[in-house]
Amino acid sequence: MDLTSENKKIIDGMSYEVLLSRWRFAPIGDPWFQGETGDYWSERMHELREKGANHVAISKKLG
Repeated sequence: MDLTSENKKIIDGMSYEVLLSRWRFAPIGDPWFQGETGDYWSERMHELREKGANHVAISKKLG
């Protein structure tokens, strides 16, 4: 999916927990995780982890 300013705004407004949850439980082939938008989603998660998001605790919480 092409990365639009609206998609970027939506992704930027999500917490690490929400990003990880949607990433983990999305159906196969979900367009949010493909192309430029998928690349940006991944980059945003990485950025939040570097800023201190506790991946392990959030991952355990999600199951």
